[in-house]
Amino acid sequence: MAKGATDYQLQKDKIKSFLAEFHKEGKNGNKDFKYATQLTKIAHREQVELILDLDDLADFDPELAEQCVENARRYALLVGEVVQEMLPNYKEHDVEARDALDVYINHRLLVENQNQNDQARTHKYPPELMRRFEVYFKTPSLQKPTPIREVKAGRIGKLVTVRGIVTRCTEVKPMMQVATYTCDQCGAETYQPINSTSFMPLLMCPTDDCKVNKSGGRLYLQTRGSKFVKFQELKIQEHSDQVPVGHVPRALTVYCRGETTRLTQPGDHISVTGIYLPMVKSGFKAMASGLLSEAYLEAHRVVRLNKTEDEEMEQESLSDEELREIGEEDFYEKLAASIAPEIYGHEDVKKALLLLLVGGIDRKPNGMKIRGTINICLMGDPGVAKSQLLKFIDRLAPRSQYTTGRGSSGVGLTAAVLKDPITGEMTLEGGALVLADQGVCCIDEFDKMPDADRTAIHEVMEQQTISIAKAGIMTTLNARVSILAAANPAYGRYNPKKSVEHNIQLPAALLSRFDVLWLMQDRSDRENDLRLARHITYVHQHNCQPPTRVQPLDMKLMRRYIALCRQKQPSVPEHLTDYIVSAYVEMRKEARNNKDMTFTSARNLLGILRLSTALARLRLAEEVEKEDVREAMRLMEMSKDSLNHNEQRATRPVSSKDQVYALIRDLAGENKVVKMSAVVERCTNKGFTPAQVDECVEEYEELNVWQVNQTRTTLTFV
Repeated sequence: MAKGATDYQLQKDKIKSFLAEFHKEGKNGNKDFKYATQLTKIAHREQVELILDLDDLADFDPELAEQCVENARRYALLVGEVVQEMLPNYKEHDVEARDALDVYINHRLLVENQNQNDQARTHKYPPELMRRFEVYFKTPSLQKPTPIREVKAGRIGKLVTVRGIVTRCTEVKPMMQVATYTCDQCGAETYQPINSTSFMPLLMCPTDDCKVNKSGGRLYLQTRGSKFVKFQELKIQEHSDQVPVGHVPRALTVYCRGETTRLTQPGDHISVTGIYLPMVKSGFKAMASGLLSEAYLEAHRVVRLNKTEDEEMEQESLSDEELREIGEEDFYEKLAASIAPEIYGHEDVKKALLLLLVGGIDRKPNGMKIRGTINICLMGDPGVAKSQLLKFIDRLAPRSQYTTGRGSSGVGLTAAVLKDPITGEMTLEGGALVLADQGVCCIDEFDKMPDADRTAIHEVMEQQTISIAKAGIMTTLNARVSILAAANPAYGRYNPKKSVEHNIQLPAALLSRFDVLWLMQDRSDRENDLRLARHITYVHQHNCQPPTRVQPLDMKLMRRYIALCRQKQPSVPEHLTDYIVSAYVEMRKEARNNKDMTFTSARNLLGILRLSTALARLRLAEEVEKEDVREAMRLMEMSKDSLNHNEQRATRPVSSKDQVYALIRDLAGENKVVKMSAVVERCTNKGFTPAQVDECVEEYEELNVWQVNQTRTTLTFV
C-alpha cells in the first residue's frame, strides 16, 4: 500500500470498537454505554438518527476524530457501513413490518428463497435500500463556527459549522435515494443508488438473461419499490454584524435530508453543522451553468439559537434565586428600568414597552378573533432616543424585525411572490411582518412611509393576518405581531400651538389601531437638561449607565423572565367588569366634552384590557386585579396627556406681571413675609426690570393679595 494512504478497513475496526465500547461513568457507578443503547434502539426501529459526537471520538482516538472533520463525507459512509454490520447483534426481538418498503423487501426475500436453485436471479441489494437509519456528526465543542464568508473552496468535503438567519425554507418533499427498475422482458429488478441532486435514468436491462438473448429489455421505473427520503432546502444569510464595510450579506444554500428537515422557520437564528460540497450537474444543466460551480452545505445538525447569545434555544426555567432577584419590591419599576438603561428618563414609555414585550391574551369567541398583541407608536421631536429604544427592543425580543418607513415597500413588509428555483412553481416569501410572527416588528420613520404601503399594515394591526391574492395564489398568512412604530411630527418638531391633527398627519384609521400613542417632547428645563447632559456624558465616557438606585437586570435574564410571563393566561374576574365599563364610559364623556383629538373608541377599551392582562402576566398571576386596571388606565391617561396638555398652555399668553407674581409666590414659599430687596434681586436675575417688578407689586396690592409697609422694605401676604 502506498505510504500515507489510509487503511479504511483498520478505521472501520476502530469505529466498530468505539461504538461498542464507548461509555461514561454514571452517577451510581453504572456504565452508560451511550452508542450501544442507541444501536439497540435503531435495531428495534425506535430511533432513526445516530448522532456521533466527535468529542467522544476524540477521547477514544483523536486522530480518527480529526479525519472525520477533514474527510466527513467518506467517514459518514464508513460509519453507516459499520452500523449496518453491527445491527443484527443488537436485535433482541423481531420488529413487525412497518411500511410499504418493508413489505416489499420481505416479499422479495421470500421469492429469492424459493428461487435458490436459479443462481442467476440472486443479487445483492444496494445498502442504501436496506438502511433504516441516518448517521450525523456533531462537531467538537472546541471548533468555532466559521463565518459564512470564510466558507470557501478550501473547506470542500470538510465538516463546517455556520451561523445565520433563515431567509427561506422550501416545502418538505420526497427525494429519490434508490431508484428501482423492472425489465419488461425478463422481469428482473435493477437498482440505481442516487447520490447527487440530479440523475440519468437507466434504459437497458443489465442482467445476463437479456444480454444472452440479445433482446435488451427496456427498464421501467417502479416508484413503489424505490426509496425516498425527506428533503428540504434552506437559505441562510449571515448576521448583519459580520458583514464588512460596504458589502452585502452573503447567503448559503443548505440541503436538509431526513431527520434534519422541519426544524426551523424563516426568521429563526440557527447554527448548522454540515459537509460543504460542490453541486454536481450533468447533461444540459452543466452546459447551461458553464464554467461556474455552486456549492451547498449538507446538513448534519440544525440548532435554533437565542437572539444574540450563542446558547441553544433550550428554555431553561428560572431558578428560585433569580425569581427572588426579579420579584423584589418595585419589581415592575425595576424591569422597566432595565429596558435600555443607558437612555435617560422616559420611565412611563419604558413601562409601556415592557408590556408590549409581554403582550395580552388572544381571545377567540366563536371563531372571531380579538388580538392580544399591544401596538405602540412613539412620536416626538428629533433626538429624544426613539430609534435607540426601537433598536433595544429589537435586540431584546426573541423574534423581531427592524425596518424603516422609507426603506421598505408594502411587499417587503407583507409577502412577495417568487419563483421557486428547484421546482419552478410560484411561491410566497414572507416579508418583515411574517418573519416577526409572534414577535415584535419595529418600524422606524413611520411618517415617511408612502400611503400606499402604509395601508398594508392596517390589516396586520387589527386582524393579525395578511391576505394575498396575486399570481394565482390566494392565501392568508399569519402575522401575530406587535408593531412598535416611531414617527417624527410633521414639519420636524411638534408645534404646541397647533392641534394634534396638524402635528401628526397620520390617518385616524391608523391612529386608533395603536393601543398607546406616546409623544416624547424635548422641552428645555434647566434642571432636567443638567441631569440629562450629565447622564449622556457619563455613558459616553464609561460605556455603561451611571450607577442607579436599582441595579438593571441582565438581558438574558429579562428574556427568560418574559418567556415565563408569556406562558400565563390570566382572566378578568366578574367584579372588575363594572369598574372597567364605568371607567371607559367616563373616558368617552371626557373625550366628547374636551373635543379630544385622540379618538377614543371601543379599541381603547380593548387596549385597557390588554394592558391590564399584560400587567397580570408580569406578576405571574392567574387573575387581573384592580391595581392592574388602574395602572393600565394611568398609562393610557399619561399617553393622552403627553398629546393634550400643551394646548392649554399655549392658548393664553402669560404676561410679565403673572410671571413676576409666580416668582414672588415661589420665593415666599410657606412664609407670609418677604423682603423687598430679595424680591427685586430674584426678579432682576430672571431678566425683569425693576419697573416691571414695581408695576406688579402695585397691581396685586390694589387687588389686596399682599400689602407693602410704609418704607417699602417688606411685603406681607394677606
